[in-house]
Amino acid sequence: MTKVAWNTKELTVGQLAERSGVAVSALHFYEAKGLIASRRTAGNQRRYSRDSLRRVAFIRLAQRIGIPLKTIRDALAELPDERTPNRGDWARLSAAWRGELDDRIEQLQRLRDDLTDCIGCGCLSLDLCPVANPHDRLGDEGPGARRIDTRLCPPQVCCTPAS
Repeated sequence: MTKVAWNTKELTVGQLAERSGVAVSALHFYEAKGLIASRRTAGNQRRYSRDSLRRVAFIRLAQRIGIPLKTIRDALAELPDERTPNRGDWARLSAAWRGELDDRIEQLQRLRDDLTDCIGCGCLSLDLCPVANPHDRLGDEGPGARRIDTRLCPPQVCCTPAS
């Protein structure tokens, strides 16, 4: 393990990987997706500015809460002069993502609650479920598990068991 001086302005890809806890291949992927940037030396080696550490931390945290990489890239692109996100930026961006996260939480809670009774009413060929899908009404909406995505099937429409 090579110790990097605290005031080093640039990091190699290996140093960035070590400091951020992210694999070199993931850093290359982030760079290819436009999430982080490097400059090339005369020997064609990547060099990352120190602020890439904060950017990688931001990316990892956003990924961990389920934010898609495209959304993360768009958020980072909103920052002036491609600077790294600060506390205020995180507060603004996370507030914007709150509704999406609330929707996902609702979907997961419904999936958890229905898990023992149903597999999302795609029913894997069980076209008649007298409790959750009488007369295969969900099959008329299209293929796949229809009850998993709350936006496809609001609870008041199709997820109330038949009496």
